[in-house]
Amino acid sequence: MFINKTNDNLNNLCGKNIAVLRKEMKISQRELAERLQLKGLDLDKNAIQRIEAGKRFVTDIELKIIAGFFNTSMEELTE
Repeated sequence: MFINKTNDNLNNLCGKNIAVLRKEMKISQRELAERLQLKGLDLDKNAIQRIEAGKRFVTDIELKIIAGFFNTSMEELTE
């Protein structure tokens, strides 16, 4: 059987790291969503909230754009 959740039942590996990086930048979830929209990623504040909480899957394309925004690698976001 294929398991597509983490050991702690999250839908992504990157949400916690995204939350940490966002807080280090001192920006809100809404502001992060707006800045990502300028890079062509159609996410709203609720999507950011669900990603950070591990309730939403993140596609590889989304992960690449988010990593670029934070000037980090996709690997670092998923560690």
